[in-house]
Amino acid sequence: MNKRKRESKLNSWTWSVTSILLAVLILSGCGSKSGGSIVEGKVNVITTFYPIYEFTKEIGGDDVNVVNLLPTGVEPHDWTPRSQDIVNTSKAQLFLYNGAGLEGWVPGFLKGLDKDTQVKPVEVSHGIKLIDAVGDDGHGHGAAANEEEHDHSHEEGTEEDHAGHEHEEAAAGTSADTHHTDPHTWVSPKSALIMAENIKNSLVEVDSEHRDGYEQRFEALKEKLVKLDNDFTSELSKMPKKDIVVSHQAFGYLCRDYGLTQHAIMGLSPDAEPRAQDIVNLTKTVKEKEVKYIFFEELISDKLAKTLANEAGVETLVLNPVEGLTKEQASGGDNYFTLMEKNLQNLTKALQ
Repeated sequence: MNKRKRESKLNSWTWSVTSILLAVLILSGCGSKSGGSIVEGKVNVITTFYPIYEFTKEIGGDDVNVVNLLPTGVEPHDWTPRSQDIVNTSKAQLFLYNGAGLEGWVPGFLKGLDKDTQVKPVEVSHGIKLIDAVGDDGHGHGAAANEEEHDHSHEEGTEEDHAGHEHEEAAAGTSADTHHTDPHTWVSPKSALIMAENIKNSLVEVDSEHRDGYEQRFEALKEKLVKLDNDFTSELSKMPKKDIVVSHQAFGYLCRDYGLTQHAIMGLSPDAEPRAQDIVNLTKTVKEKEVKYIFFEELISDKLAKTLANEAGVETLVLNPVEGLTKEQASGGDNYFTLMEKNLQNLTKALQ
């Protein structure tokens, strides 16, 4: 009996140690995927996802330490921050987020920061004329939503006021059912240029000592964005076709700025599931518009795009919303500009 008790205790102890070791391994694995940590003596900037991170790195140069919250290979729509992200942000000087409804967790996140934090939250899509997706419930029920535009303007006030306003809009369930702001501003080089300038201005505001460097590097980034904009304008204006069929409704700004029309399998969120009738309707659209390619994305499943392509008897191509890099793209040296150039190549191929 005593022997059985000793064996039972030994087994319990072994299981406890094993559980602890597994927990440590899991936690250390999570830690290894972190976007970085706070560096003393530098301007620390926390960014919410890849395009903002890249632009901030280019403008900030060696004067800033940029920590991106979103891990490589993760799609941003349903991602939520960890406790360590709150700790890091509380110690930073800038917190840069897209806004326009992309990061629904931001209001609660800001409220959770240390009460003594000096971090300045900045919504980098401020000043962009936003697109409202009207007639779409956000679940992709139907083809491309009708679009109307409104100015992205804010009353003068604190960043907390802006965050609170965004939180109230998100909490208003009834209005959310009829009014959906398209958050995918960065996919158009025209909008990306506004975002880059907002980033530059925020860096100058918190670190005026390095103003000249920020201004110079912004001008270099601006030159690349203007060239990209000119390339899209020039090439797409030549195309005989103007309709594209995409995985999810992420290309509204690109289409608005370059004269295209998107027909989306899913809504503003890539998690939305279309009905069978939606696939039937899109199949008809593909045939009526003589669409040759269905576009899919690398960070979400291509199953629906391939299903529609098979139904319609057409092929598939990648159209990247540049919400993040895959691990292969990151290791291969891809960035916002290389991905957008590939987008332009694939668009010109599809619209011939």
